[in-house]
Amino acid sequence: MQQRSSSIGTVHLVGAGPGDPDLLTLRAARLIMAASLIVHDGLVDPSILAMAHPGARLISVAKSRSRHTMAQEAINALLVREALAGNDVVRLKGGDPFIFGRGGEEAEACRAAGVPVRVVPGISSALGAAAAAQVPLTHRDHASIVSFVAGQCKGLAEQDWAGLAGKGRTLVIFMGIATSAAIAEKLMADGLAPDAPVAVIENATRHGMRVLRCPLAGLPDLIQGARVKSPALIVIGDVAAEPDNTIRELALEAVK
Repeated sequence: MQQRSSSIGTVHLVGAGPGDPDLLTLRAARLIMAASLIVHDGLVDPSILAMAHPGARLISVAKSRSRHTMAQEAINALLVREALAGNDVVRLKGGDPFIFGRGGEEAEACRAAGVPVRVVPGISSALGAAAAAQVPLTHRDHASIVSFVAGQCKGLAEQDWAGLAGKGRTLVIFMGIATSAAIAEKLMADGLAPDAPVAVIENATRHGMRVLRCPLAGLPDLIQGARVKSPALIVIGDVAAEPDNTIRELALEAVK
């Protein structure tokens, strides 16, 4: 992936997975190692960025709840500008680009400017976190439906979450740590039992991974008392109930 002055470059929207570099796809690893320009999110693990060759340009566009290094419109413009200058761009995102990764917006901006786009899927943080914690999102005895929702979104209080969690269902909440109190209150107001099992998975697949459990009504106290920080996912449903000791020890051993 070298700079080309006579043609338009390609923007590769690449999923970096939940954090562990061993969980990258082969295509993602090849693109990262060959890239001359990587535009990356803050959730991409440093060990993955270290795979880039020494001459590569790395541009961080990290976002947090209270601070954005670069607004989304500016990121879109950056990708288009670099590609139109003849550069291939690896746009590296935690998880999967099209699951709460704003990959759809970036792909639209590139296509509107006539820039070719390629999408390389990654293991979604929901799937990676659940697997690392050995929390099965589906289970013949407990859940045949899975829903993914964003815990930070406009109009959260006005949304109807009734039916997203409950008997036979699993609810996975992204970006819900800062709004955990509102989430718990809303789910209970929409009919979910206060004692519904909850698992909070912090730093999934990375050093320092934690799996914490509580009933739904105790979620805000758990988040505050354990000082849970992002990246973390909230899993709600019967599958989030405490596993036996053997499974719990295996899950913890996997991240040592």
